Amino acid sequence: MKKEILVAYASKYGSTAEIAQSIADRLRSREVPVIVCDVREIEVLNGYRTVILGSAVYAGQWRKEAAEFLKDHQTELSHRQVYLFSSGPTGEGNPTELMNGWQFPENLQDVKDDIKPRDTAFFHGKLDEEKLGFAEKLIVKALKAPLGDFRDWDLIQSWADQIAEEYHQSA
Repeated sequence: MKKEILVAYASKYGSTAEIAQSIADRLRSREVPVIVCDVREIEVLNGYRTVILGSAVYAGQWRKEAAEFLKDHQTELSHRQVYLFSSGPTGEGNPTELMNGWQFPENLQDVKDDIKPRDTAFFHGKLDEEKLGFAEKLIVKALKAPLGDFRDWDLIQSWADQIAEEYHQSA
């Protein structure tokens, strides 16, 4: 099995894709071989001993393609080093507190328990009104969701550093 890390993501407007790319860039800077791509581009996991999977969160759920990927590859992922991340809430403060204790989609919890990821992270997201459709703008307005980029790049980089350290320790 190759030693490359796969960073896979599901992103609607690009914010989660940017987080995935940042993680990959940080890993590369730490001399970790990485491939980064949208989950829809992945057919097999052969060759990857480590998988980092992230999804944007909408209404407490992962994007459909990320949830399907997790379920479809459950057995393969359970035999690999896996890290999961979610990206979603906007506003100031702890993302879990902003989401009333939410940390991971409840409907995927059994799959996560079977896979036993090494870590699960929950990052702030970005909400750009210009990218939203009419219905989404109404929902954002009704929920009074804060607009802007609330991603904590230092926290994301620190998480990637942790993965790089674990990668080098197990090499």
